[in-house]
Amino acid sequence: MSGPRVNSFFLGSSSGVNFSIILNSVNEETGKLQLANCSGSKRADDWNLSVTPGMNTSKVTISLTRNLQLCLPNATDCCTTSLCVLETLQVLACRDSVMLAHLWIQAEIYANSSFTGNVTENATIIPNQVFQPLGSCPCDLTAGACDVRCCCDTECTPDLKQLFNESCFTGVFGGDVNPPFDQLCSSQSMEYTPDWFPFLCVQSSLNNTPFLGYFYHGSTSTPRVPPFKIPLQTSPGKLFTGYRQGDPIMTEENEYFTIPQQSMAGQCVGNAPVAYVQNFDVKCLSNLASYKEGLPHDVKINSGAGDFLQQNVIYRTVTDVGKFITESESHHTAEVLCQNVTFAEHYTFIWKDKNIEQINVTVFLGSLCDGEILTQRFTVKFISLKSTNAAELLGNPGYQVGKPVRTANMNASDTFGSLNIWQPAGRGLCTSATYTPVLFGLDSLSGCTLEVDINEDCSLLRGNVTEKLNSLIQATHVGKRGNSSYSNLNDWVEIIRLDPFNSDTNVSSGNLKGICPDIPANLNIRIIFADVGAVQGIPQQEILAVQISYSTVIWQFQCGLICENSVSFLPITASVQFIKVPAQPPVPMTRFQINYTEFDCNRNDVCWPQLFYPMTRFYTGEPYSQCLAKGLLLAFLVLLAAIMNNPWFSKLWNSSLI
Repeated sequence: MSGPRVNSFFLGSSSGVNFSIILNSVNEETGKLQLANCSGSKRADDWNLSVTPGMNTSKVTISLTRNLQLCLPNATDCCTTSLCVLETLQVLACRDSVMLAHLWIQAEIYANSSFTGNVTENATIIPNQVFQPLGSCPCDLTAGACDVRCCCDTECTPDLKQLFNESCFTGVFGGDVNPPFDQLCSSQSMEYTPDWFPFLCVQSSLNNTPFLGYFYHGSTSTPRVPPFKIPLQTSPGKLFTGYRQGDPIMTEENEYFTIPQQSMAGQCVGNAPVAYVQNFDVKCLSNLASYKEGLPHDVKINSGAGDFLQQNVIYRTVTDVGKFITESESHHTAEVLCQNVTFAEHYTFIWKDKNIEQINVTVFLGSLCDGEILTQRFTVKFISLKSTNAAELLGNPGYQVGKPVRTANMNASDTFGSLNIWQPAGRGLCTSATYTPVLFGLDSLSGCTLEVDINEDCSLLRGNVTEKLNSLIQATHVGKRGNSSYSNLNDWVEIIRLDPFNSDTNVSSGNLKGICPDIPANLNIRIIFADVGAVQGIPQQEILAVQISYSTVIWQFQCGLICENSVSFLPITASVQFIKVPAQPPVPMTRFQINYTEFDCNRNDVCWPQLFYPMTRFYTGEPYSQCLAKGLLLAFLVLLAAIMNNPWFSKLWNSSLI
């Protein structure tokens, strides 16, 4: 023990068991500790013993009652030396003078004082790890104290080693850092030793041990954390040849232009780079304590052509803070701290080809007080300089993920169409829901709820639901590509509509009041697309077909024990699914592949067509040199077997023996 108190546990029932503590001394003749009898008590000199009984376990506590302060001049009841207590205790558990258990305790307690020794400035000399083990006693873990079961610890006195002399650590951890290795001639044993061992064994001293090969004397280097920058281009003239879709926008300092954006986990990341020609609209929660300002608006943006653009910033004040302050934790008083912060930032990038022509920023400012939660909004929109209408043509001929699907209504004089899904607001009712366009490549599911009366006519309900769902699709055709022209009908595919099942029977009469079957409550939009090529390494995706179908449900009025309320709710949904298909149909299987399935590597464990696969460069299970050597050895054995099975070889062998 190294403190004034130690705990131990006695396993078993403590009924009728007498616990005692005895100070032990070393036998002068034998030099060993003497085993005491059961005549002790619960107090020995400055030591006390207390027992806390339990169900099947009793806690035994041994504590020191003396003062551990270092003596001052003319002081008593204190420690005269730094090593205040050095005693051996023996705890006995007896029942009817019969010893049930005993415990040895070596008490080595130092006085409570600061360090008073001599301080030396001599540095510790660490030996070369290549020629000498770094630690001669790995189990010596505590400085200035004896580690139990560590017999190589120099702080352990002979009296302490008697307590664990038969339980010392073995091996390298116990101090045997240079064990004899198997190839050493002196380590030969009688068992499991081959006959040729004396011819190949090594005559060497233990100082030259192969275990030193595990230590390496290598130089260290501090890790370099890469900055959030890209390498500077040393070529004169333009810094860039232009942006491509998805490239991060750079600043004058050759750093990323960042705006807070939403991560995959749903949280906002403050230093997220802005990608070229990728719009986004995010909302981030913040309060006064966690609020942080973003990049200053005087940062110049690299246009992609070598010059730098200044942001055109317009500052406005938020008049209706209720749209941004979502929660108030406490009522405002005159002593509440408030600060003028940014409520919203709207960025508009005017681009042409691969360059940025202009940047317009609108910043909305307002006052945020302590205890309020702010919903910040950040939007980025890229507008092409060639665009003459709201439905801009993309420079990329194929669709871009996240861009709205291009639609047209060929039956109307105004050919512009729309393909939307719901964006619920408030209570989620269809009357207050707004629309959001279907974005290419993003599967989505949205919906809203209709208020339905208990006396609702089923035919009228089906017509109302169908009208709500059809309001999402104000188009007859969908553009194959993102730059489909309205004047070319070949750039569009017609929407395939599967009309819902219409029932002329009114099942809401009589005893079936409040139940309507075959309600087309689910709208399913399936868009089939494929990769039809690539431009500058960017895959070009094209829409091949669009199908719209309906799924029907049985609506039943929901009420409790008593139908007091005359209004129930009917949820209707709209789902969008993008299905990718190969641009060309797969090659059909041959008759040989259909009939002879044992040669199909996908359906059998043995694959004969890939017999020599380990000999190819595609096999990475082991180094290629080993595969080649094993293959040549196998070929040599096959050739040797073929030669030995030849009749003339047996005749030649027999003639050589005569």
